[in-house]
Amino acid sequence: MSKLCFIGIGNPGAKYDETKHNIGKDWLLKLAASFNTEFILKEKLHAKVATSHNNKIHWIIPLTYVNNSGSTVQKIMRYSNIVPKDIVVFHDDLDLNPGETKIKLGGGHGGHNGLKDIFSKVGTKDFYRIRIGIGHPGNKDDVTKWVLNKFKPKDKTLIEDSYIDFANVFDLICDGKFSEAQLKLHS
Repeated sequence: MSKLCFIGIGNPGAKYDETKHNIGKDWLLKLAASFNTEFILKEKLHAKVATSHNNKIHWIIPLTYVNNSGSTVQKIMRYSNIVPKDIVVFHDDLDLNPGETKIKLGGGHGGHNGLKDIFSKVGTKDFYRIRIGIGHPGNKDDVTKWVLNKFKPKDKTLIEDSYIDFANVFDLICDGKFSEAQLKLHS
């Protein structure tokens, strides 16, 4: 098993819990709980950190706001000798409908300010991403309000079903079998 670093981006503070912009952080916390991980505050990294799988898997919750996620990712890489291909960022995605989840290596930021910041600070796009669909409000001017709101009950059900589908391929990801996980998840 290769070393992997899972990073769930979201905004800090209870007022952002369960908002669309925090879905990456929420999913990461839920997955980590299934492995009985215990997060420890690492102030120099501006993150809460846990490990599992005999220290081969690192779980990271940045304490920064989504739009400043890159500084934490940069610090993690510097202090942990993690290379971009071993990073997996969980994030919300406006271009996917609620209930859609995609695994992607590289690619553009699609207007996601958190990804823009990571690209800028890390200097590459060559890391894995778990794109979790939150849908689009339809009007570009409504995006900020949209991502900071909670899911409607119908969308929340779709998100929960999507999480179950993702959890079913998560062991493949932990084993570094991204292509196989993609095939199963995207089918």
